[in-house]
This record gives sequence, structure tokens and C-alpha cells, in this order.
Amino acid sequence: MAYQSLVYGFVFLPLCLAAYQIAPQRWRKRVLLAFSYLFFWLLSRELIIYLLGTTVFVHCTGIWLEWLKSEQKAELLTADRSEKKRIKSIYQKRSRHVLAFGVLMLLGTLAYLKYYNFFASNVNGIFGGILPFTIEQKNILMPVGISFYTLQAIGYMADVYWGKIRAEENMEKTALFMAFFPQIMEGPICRYQDTCDTLYEGRPLQMNNLTDGYIRIFWGLFKKTVIADRLAIGVDAIFGNYASYSGSMIVFAAVAYTIQLYMEFSGCMDIIIGSGQLFGVKLPENFRQPFSAQSAAEFWRRWHITLGTWFKTYIFYPVSMSSPVKKWNQYGRKHFGKYITMLGTSAIALFPVWMCNGLWHGARWSYIFYGMYYFSLILVGIAVEPVRDRILKILHIGPDFQGLKYMRIAKTWVIIFIGELFFRADGLRAGLHMFRSIFRNFQLSNLWDGSLLNLGMSRADLFAVMAGCIVVAIVGSAKERGIRVRNSLEKKPVFIRWSIYYALILAVIVIAAYGDDYQVVDMIYAGF
Repeated sequence: MAYQSLVYGFVFLPLCLAAYQIAPQRWRKRVLLAFSYLFFWLLSRELIIYLLGTTVFVHCTGIWLEWLKSEQKAELLTADRSEKKRIKSIYQKRSRHVLAFGVLMLLGTLAYLKYYNFFASNVNGIFGGILPFTIEQKNILMPVGISFYTLQAIGYMADVYWGKIRAEENMEKTALFMAFFPQIMEGPICRYQDTCDTLYEGRPLQMNNLTDGYIRIFWGLFKKTVIADRLAIGVDAIFGNYASYSGSMIVFAAVAYTIQLYMEFSGCMDIIIGSGQLFGVKLPENFRQPFSAQSAAEFWRRWHITLGTWFKTYIFYPVSMSSPVKKWNQYGRKHFGKYITMLGTSAIALFPVWMCNGLWHGARWSYIFYGMYYFSLILVGIAVEPVRDRILKILHIGPDFQGLKYMRIAKTWVIIFIGELFFRADGLRAGLHMFRSIFRNFQLSNLWDGSLLNLGMSRADLFAVMAGCIVVAIVGSAKERGIRVRNSLEKKPVFIRWSIYYALILAVIVIAAYGDDYQVVDMIYAGF
């Protein structure tokens, strides 16, 4: 039941659409909920209990927080002015404790399922000769999508606590928000206010939504099955036996994996957002031409946008506004000046963001290294920004200078490729070995002497990948210039417009899913 499977596209979705349209409007959210639970059950079977338990817990916690607010308002109405401050303090403390309890319960469950064996293996490895016992590792089954819906649940509780939204009293609505089937496996990570307006309305199916939704689904399938899944063959071959390849082949693997990951994840997002659009549900975008970024920080504002927004909203801002950071700002400005204070504040706020970013992807040291890699680069970027701006001003180079723009983009590409090399490597040691081998045995001729054909990829595969990348690059370039490709196509004659659409569909059917060399590849981010 993967999003790129025939069962999803030609059985599950049509059945859901038919049941949704036939049902009365007031029942349509229940139809979506029933199909969402069916979808999750087909993926995880009895592990659906985690999703059900999380939903009930989050719903009750939200009601609890809302009840405390109403109790506070009731007491404030009858309290003397001198008592109001004390009452606010009491209820704020109670609400904070309820939120902390909710967050710890959800994170505790996630940590146990996802990180217990990682913790056990590292403790045993470090203290094996000291401790009189060893921590036994367990065979733990982890439900698909738990990292995504856990963050979504925490965001919901925090928004209720901050008063950004009212707690949902209807359990069915909370359940559908948590389990909506297009986003349950890979996100995007939604805030309640992002989807509540369109998710529960039950509007009838509309032809423009069906057309736009299915076109976007096929666009995602094109990126996933024509490009990403074919690149996976060569990427797996090199990363699985990296010691046998030259530096140029390692560079090829790093670049190929970066492209694979983007085409895979953004393609799945297209399928997911297109699936939501079929029902008139608007899901937030998760990518915005990330390879046009001119810095590491900008790259992460364009890549996995909803995860970055979650970290910024629920970790970065709370840490930045916390009492210890405020005290540091006062102390730092008095003793070290604005620049050092600013760097210190940035480091304090960014460190937990990037540590959590690394750990969120999985229980491996290479993921932690990946998070710290971007933490260091972004902090260095903040540190050198004043000096860089001063130099550019002396050289009379403005921010719109095209040469500078392309240099920054090229620099960012190198940063991205190195990061993804460590991200994909089978452990931190493997990543370091591969990185060092780039400078030891770099044979550029391997890229055209037929070595690429020994990776399990045929000439037809390489041609399909290159042609697909060119098409995606052209569309991305148009979007970066503010051109809405879909709107532009609508202005074309019907014959031209539908010729392009049918070409896209045929490419997916002929080149990808039914090609002789096609291999089914699991979705990468579903494993996180």
C-alpha cells in the first residue's frame, strides 16, 4: 500500500473517492476516517494501537488544557484585582505541567520504540567492561509514520496551550487530523489550523480538484519511479561496497543519492498533496526549489519545510524566549558586547534544533553527525555574515550580482552533497572513509569509461534519469522565476495541454512501473 503502488492509485483511491461522494456531506469526514484507519491497518496491522492511543491521549490532553483555561476565566470574573495575578500564575503553572506531561508521554513512547536499542548498544559498548550487567536489546516493532504524527500531536497540544487554537471537542475530528491517510506515512507535518477548514467540510468532489490532483499525483510518480527508483540501484551498489570504488565514483554516489532523495521525497509529497487535493483538502507544501538556495540555512527553509517550521515554532522560539537565554542576553551584552552575545544566543537556540533534527531521522551516530554538521555550518554562516557584508561593500558588490549568486549556489551544492554522503553512509565510520577516499583515489575517467554501467544500471536507465532530471529542472526553474506551470499550461490549446499530460502519464507507465529494469524501492522517509 505504498503511495506509488498500483493498489493505492487504482484500487484504494478510487474506492475512497466513490464512498466519499456517495455519502451524505455530514458523513464524509467519517468516510475519510474509516479509509485512513484501513490504510494504516494495512501498513501496520495491530500496531494501529499506537495511533489510536496517541489520538485518545492527545484529544483528552487538549480538553484538559481547555478546561483549565475556562476555569481560570471563571475565577478571574469573581476575583479581586489583587487576586487575579495569583490566579493567573496558578493556572499557568497547572497548564504548563499538563503540557509537559503530554509531551513527555508522547516523546517517551517514541524514544522507547525508536531509540531503546541504540541506547542499549552504546551503553553496552562504552561500559561493557565496567558494569556488572548488560542491557538486553529487544525486537521492537515500530509503526509507520510515528515520527510524523507524534510531532503533529505535540504541535496540537502546544497550540492549545498557547491559545492559538481551541481544543477540538469532537473526537472524530481529532482522529481524522491525526490519521488522514495521504499524510500518515511521510507528512507533511501539519498544524491543526493548516487543515481543519478543508478536512472536515465534506465538500463534494469537483472536476478541477480531480484533474489537478491526479496530474500532481502522476508528476510525483514520475519523479519517484522514473528517476529516484532507478538511481537507487547505482546508489545502493556504491554505498554497499564503498571500499571498492574510486573517489570519482564516491562523488557520483553522493550526488546521485542527493538527487534520489529529493526526487523520492518531493515526488511522494506531490502524490500526497495531490491525493488530498482530490478531496478538496489543502495540505502545506514541503519543498520550494531547495537547490536554488544560496546558503545552508536557506536550503533548510526550502527543504522539508514543515519539519523546519515545526522545529522553529516548538523548539527554536521557546528556547530563544526562555528565561536562561534572556539572562544570558543581559549578561553577555554587559560583558562581551552585542556580537558575541548574538552568537551565543544563536548557538543556544540552534543546538537543540539540529540535535533533534539529527535524532528525528533515526537512531544512528551518522544522523547525529548530520545534524551537528548543519548546526556548525549555519552558526559559522551567522558568525561571518558581518565580515562578509563588509568585504562585499568594499568591493562594491551588491546582493543582486549574478556571479556572486551562482558562486553561493555552487557552494551550497557542495555542502548538500557532503551532508547527504554522511546521511546515507552505513554509519559514521563508513561516511568518513568515503569522504577521505575522494581525495585519495580520484579517477575522473570512471565517469565515462563504462564503470557506471557496472552498477546495475543500463544505458536506458541512465538516459531515463538524465532526461527526467532535465524535465524536473526546467519545471523547477520556472517555479523559481514565479511562473506557475499549471496555470501556464491551462492557457495552452487543449491539444497541446493534454498531449503534455498524456506524455507524463505514459512516461510513468512505460518507462517506470512497467519498464523491464524497474525495481520496487521502499519509500525512504517512511522509515523515519
